[in-house]
Amino acid sequence: MARQPEFATREEERAYLEQVKAQLDRAQTKAEVIAVWREHYLRIGHRKLGRLLIGRAIDEILKTRG
Repeated sequence: MARQPEFATREEERAYLEQVKAQLDRAQTKAEVIAVWREHYLRIGHRKLGRLLIGRAIDEILKTRG
């Protein structure tokens, strides 16, 4: 399955990441975390999901490298 296209704007990506973070924060079981991961993996990738899961700030996740 191919990864979905990038976000049109930074604001759109930020809003999406905030939504995913809220879902991860509400997850109380391993099964719930897995369900959230599977729902969003193809859209934002494992790196951003992992960073959200360990509690990194969204601003830090959105920083560009370099």
